[in-house]
Formats: sequence, C-alpha cells, structure tokens
Amino acid sequence: MKPLTISAFDLPDILAAKKAPALIDDDEQHFALIADSLERTLTALSERLDAERKASGHKGQAALERDQEIHRLSARLRTLRRFGLDLCLGRMVAAGDDEPVYVGRLGLTDSDGQRLLIDWRSPAAEPFFGATHGNPMGLSSRRRYRWTRGRITDYWDEVFTLVGLENSAALDDQSAFIASLAGSRSSRMRDVLGTIQSDQDAIIRAGSRGPLVVDGGPGTGKTVVALHRTAYLLYSDPRLGHGGAQNQSGVLFVGPHQPYLAYVADVLPSLGEEGVQTCTLSDLTPEGPAAVPEPNPDVARLKSSAKMMEAVEGAVRFYEEPPTEAMTVETPWSDLELSGADWAEAFSAVEAGTPHNEAREQVAEALLTILTDKHDDGVPSDTLRTELARNRDLQSTLNRAWPMIEATDLVGDLWSVPAYLRLCAPWLNRDGVRQLQRKDPAAWTVSDLPLLDAARRRLGDAETARRRRRYEKAAAAEQAHLTRVVEDLIQADDGEGLVTMLRHPDLQKNLVDEGALPGADQDRLAGPFAHVVVDEAQELTDAQWQMLLARCPSRSFTIVGDRAQARHGFTETWQERLGRVGLGKVAVSSLTVNYRTPVEVMAEAEPVIRAAVPDANVPMSVRSNGIPVMQGHVAELGTVLEEWLAAHPVGIACVIGSSTFSAEDRVQALTPELAKGLEFDLVVLVDPERFGEDVEGAVDRYVAMTRATQQLVILHSKASH
Repeated sequence: MKPLTISAFDLPDILAAKKAPALIDDDEQHFALIADSLERTLTALSERLDAERKASGHKGQAALERDQEIHRLSARLRTLRRFGLDLCLGRMVAAGDDEPVYVGRLGLTDSDGQRLLIDWRSPAAEPFFGATHGNPMGLSSRRRYRWTRGRITDYWDEVFTLVGLENSAALDDQSAFIASLAGSRSSRMRDVLGTIQSDQDAIIRAGSRGPLVVDGGPGTGKTVVALHRTAYLLYSDPRLGHGGAQNQSGVLFVGPHQPYLAYVADVLPSLGEEGVQTCTLSDLTPEGPAAVPEPNPDVARLKSSAKMMEAVEGAVRFYEEPPTEAMTVETPWSDLELSGADWAEAFSAVEAGTPHNEAREQVAEALLTILTDKHDDGVPSDTLRTELARNRDLQSTLNRAWPMIEATDLVGDLWSVPAYLRLCAPWLNRDGVRQLQRKDPAAWTVSDLPLLDAARRRLGDAETARRRRRYEKAAAAEQAHLTRVVEDLIQADDGEGLVTMLRHPDLQKNLVDEGALPGADQDRLAGPFAHVVVDEAQELTDAQWQMLLARCPSRSFTIVGDRAQARHGFTETWQERLGRVGLGKVAVSSLTVNYRTPVEVMAEAEPVIRAAVPDANVPMSVRSNGIPVMQGHVAELGTVLEEWLAAHPVGIACVIGSSTFSAEDRVQALTPELAKGLEFDLVVLVDPERFGEDVEGAVDRYVAMTRATQQLVILHSKASH
C-alpha cells in the first residue's frame, strides 16, 4: 500500500480526542489508496484526452462524438484536480458489516477494480444522505468530514445501532450540518454536498417524469435541492444526457436574476456538471438584457396573460392570406396565369409547424411547381423554374403576399397600430387597446419578452432558408467535385486496388467535409430541453411560463418556490396555477425546516408575512445564535458596518433598501427583489416601511429579513421606530 506523504487529518488541538489512531487509522489507509488511484487516474485521463485531441479525420456524427468525449474527459479531469482527496464526503457502515463504504463526489476504483468511492448520486449512496434515527436505512453508523484546503479539520460520527455506538467514539453534541450553518458566507454559494439532509435528499432523488414542485420557505434549502437535483438527474436519467430521446437533451436551469446566477455559478461544476445551460428569463430573448420593468401595472397585467400569445398568432396570420386576384407571369416562351385558387393551393402546401419565414420557401417552391405544370411546350423544367424564380413580378407579389417579418416589427406594430391590435386581440376592450399603445414601440419592457419570444418562434429565422439553400448548393458542389476526383483515381487505378471501393455511393457521400460547409449559429437557449429547473418560480406570470413550456415539450420540470414570497400575491395552489398554464399531474414536495435563518431573526420576520399572507409556509428554524435583532437610525449605517467588518475578518454583509449606499468590499447593496435566493452573514435593512403596506411590501420586507444567517439590523429614518 502506498502511504500518504502527509496525514489527511489536520485536526486542531481542541479536537485531540478525535486524533486517536483507533478512530482515524482506517481512514488514513483508505485515503492512501485514494491518493494512489487519483494519481493513476489523472495520468490515464490526460493521456486519453491528448489522444482524442490529436485524432483527426472525424466527420459528421464521429466528430460530434469525439467532441463530446473531449468534453467529458476534460470535465472529469477538472473535478479530480480541483478536489483531490476531498472528493470523499464521508463513509457509512451497514448494520452487520464492519467494512465502511466511502461516498465521494465521483466514483473511483483502484487498479484491481475495487471500489474506493461510490458516486454520491448512485443508489448505493442514498443511505448516507437519507438515513435518520427514525429510519436508519440499514446503517449502523455514518461519518461526515469537514475539509479545509484539502485536509480534514473536523469530522462527525452518527450512530444508529448499539454496535455502531461501540465502534464510534468520536461523538459530540454538534452535528456536521448544524456546525456548517455557523460558517461565514462569501459571494459564492458554499459547498454543501457533504451535509445534504434527508428531507432534501428525498426530493433530489425523485423521478423526473412530469412536473415536481419543491415548495419551501426561506432557508429550507430550495436552491441547494434545485442544483443538486440537476446534477443527480443528469447522472441517473439517460433522457437528460446528450442525444436524448425525441431530439431533446440536456437541462436548462433558470434563476431569478444575475446576482443569483453569479452566486451559484460554482456549484454545478463542483459536482462535475459543466454542460448545464443557466440563465434568467430575460436571457431567453435578445432584447431581454436591456428590457426595463413595465412602468404601468395595468399594462403589465394585460401582457402577463397567456392569452396574449394568441395575439401573436393573429398577427402572423394577417400576413398569410393568399391573394385573391389572378396575375399573369411572363416567360420567354409563353405567358402563364396564376389564379387566386393557385395562390391558395401554394399557401396550403406549407408543412404544419413550419415557422412563417422559413415557410416562404415552401410557398415559393409550390408556386414554381404550379406554374411549371401549366407550361405545355418542350422547355426543360429546370430551365423554366430558373426563369420563373427570376421573375420580378412574381417575386414582388410573393413578397407582399408572404413577407419576411422580424419579431420586433411584429410586436412593435401591436403597440403602435390600434386597429392592428384590435384585429389580432379581439377580446381586448377599448381601454385595453389604448393602454397597450406607446410612443416608442421598440422601448422593450420585461412584460414584452414573452410576446417577442413567441413571435420569434412563430416567425422563425428569416435567414434560415437562405442558409439552407447555401448549404445545399455548397454540399452539391462539394459532392460533384469529389465525384470527379474519385473517377480520376479509378481511371488511374488498375481496377483491382482499394480505389475501386470509392465507387460505393455511400462512401462518397461520407467523404464530404460537412465542417467546411456553411452552417447556422444555434441559439443555445432555444431548446428543446429534456428537463427545466426553475428557481423562485412563484414570480412567473402565465405568459412567462409559455416561454419555458415552449422549450420543454416533455413537460419535465423541477419548479422551486415559495408562495409566500410572491411579490404580486399567490392565492392559488401550485396545482391550480400550473394547471392554468398547461402543466398537469403536478407533484408537490414541501420543505418545512429553516436551516439558514436563526430563531431570533425568524421571530421578527414571521409576523411581517403572516399579516399579509396568513397561510404562509413559514418554516421552523433549527438553531439559535443568541444575537437579537437590532433596531436603529439610518444615520448609524456607517457605524454598524464598520464595527461588524472589524469584528468579522471573514464573511459578507448586505445593505438592502438604501438608495444612497454603494457596494464596497464585503458589503453588497441590493433591492429586496435582487436579494432573493441569496444569503449574508449580516443584513442591514434600511427603511423597510418604505416598501409599502400591500402584499408586495410585506413580501419584500420578509425576503430581506430572512437573508440573514447571523445578524439582522433594521434602520429607520424616523426615530419612533
């Protein structure tokens, strides 16, 4: 056995009892095996990666598979290099078995194929996370490690049987999870995989068929569940990997805002998953990043309805009405008549589901076929079709009858031409039509984005058909050139050599270099995706849900949220809300334990939300830190921050609600809306009464207060507070 050059344990003197050889020698020996396996694995992976990168001559599917293998090998190498020995999360011992099983971020074997680490996502690892004293899941004991810079600085043993008690002396009155909650926060979400709790793990491992709602109040670990469930499903569900069924693959993870995405950016890569697409709803359209909130709440309400999507369909249909008058198309050989019935026939030739702009080519082809069939003399059809395609009158009439349309123009016209909006949305009354009009139709708001997205999907890319024609022309030219080369080689050969194999048409086709042909840039967020994860989903409007449903035909969703944190109210059940937007058979799992927020803070926050949302799912906090909520005057803001920073050399604070304070080192400045999903050691809430007395104001106060993991300070402009 290869010994470790340095102990994996670096326990402080205060934990001297845990240093006993009887307690850690078995671990030291196992870590030596892990270290040896890691060294060999890194070498082997590096060699395989180099070989794949140097490989040449791949085309088509082979090239795609090569790229996927390079991505897989690179991701595994990065994970192994990032963690080293601390790939190991802990160990468990089954009742009646003295041999521990070690659980890791990834699976790992030695040179003989003996399992050194089992992947945390495997079924065999489930008891490590799910076992409780009420349901030990066959375990005798469990040990979790705390790693600091690659060394174990603490560990905790839990026992579930008397035998486990006899074999584990490193017991204390503080669990690994509770101890981790007291740690300081940073600008990035902490690694919490080793302390996933049983209620969270049950949801992480739930199946992915259909929509699953994870409902929970502040601090219950909803985001932890969402992220780890993403990694688990990618590991366990073959539908979600590359090349999934029904031309769907991968997972889309949708967060509420950019600060949230930055906060969780390290989590999925730390779990070995780097291919997940992450975004906000605004990122789903090109106009999203620059869009502003809708200033008029009545307009926002009108646009939030899923029915407004019907206006987009009506607007497109307006441009798909065939001409009713006949026209004469002149050619050098004869004049051909194109009747209203002919136009209707050409329009009906469009294949179902073809986007408007791409369908124009189908209409044009149908017109050429109709006109070619009308020509009687001996002009070759290819020659006639070429001449007809150049006919300016025909092209001009087709351009008017079936124009190429940009999504921004289509939606912009709805907001600037009242008669057009009334035609496309006949259910709107006069006031509704008037409210939706604006001076600058292209002054995009967040409420416009679902309509722009729907319009872009319905219209399609105006360049797609042109790119397809260029591709087909280039492919034909490449094939013709290859055919000439092959014929020359065959003529130069004696007829018996390998060159004669080139006569096979399938082989000639495969020799075409598809990589050299003109292609199209793909929208990585367009989908379809096999699964979509949505955090803070209680805020989505019906129209915004349509953006996500369009990207997930399988209707496989993980929906994470808290009805009590909905800024505009959420009086329905999850089943009612999601059923209205098109999601059926919704399963709901609830998280009811607050692991983040101290009892002292929740005692102050609960009445705030109960006053506005009496049935709020307010979770029960599991820890108290003895730090009371402090009240003060806004003039004390600088002093509060200065004293806290001096007393806490690590950690992060946030000022919420101040319009004058700017972020500085270790202190963020956010609105309540942008603080959602985040957590801070210290929260300083400024003038919370200014948020308003309605549901939105109460939710903003509740959200802001429950971001604190250690201390909450509330400052007011008026001394009466």
